[in-house]
Parts: sequence; C-alpha cells; structure tokens
Amino acid sequence: MNLFMMNIGFGNFVNSDRVIAILDPDSAPMKRLREEAKQAKKLVNATYGRRTRSVLITDSNQIILSALQPETIINRMTSYQKKENSQ
Repeated sequence: MNLFMMNIGFGNFVNSDRVIAILDPDSAPMKRLREEAKQAKKLVNATYGRRTRSVLITDSNQIILSALQPETIINRMTSYQKKENSQ
C-alpha cells in the first residue's frame, strides 16, 4: 500500500486511502452529520473560512470539510490512481 496524500485545498492534505465518501454538504443529513461530528470532536474544518463545498468521511469516522468541489477532489484521486496503475 502506497501512501497518497491528497490536497483538499489551502495546503491541507488527507490520506486518500482513508477516505470512504465525498459528499455534497447542502442536504439536511449532511448538516446533521456535521453537527454531530462537531459535538463529538471529530470535525476537521479545512475551509479557511470559505464556503464548504464538500464533506469527506474517513474510515475512522472523522468528518473533513473542504472548500473544493467534490468533482475536483475525485479528479485528483483518480489521476493519482491512473499514475499508480501505469507504473
């Protein structure tokens, strides 16, 4: 297993192997999930005060907020996987 630290904006990185979902933050369930994570001290806000555009859920139940669009994060993840498979 190779470690790939994926940029989620503003110089913040997460281990892509630990991310299990990248979701849109605007739905009511995502807002509840965010509030529950905040209360449980499992919320990481990596937006630097900007609008939250994606919510990343990790296998350790950490919730990470990013100012990048989900599509941008997915594209970064898949471009790395393509490079990894071609080697």
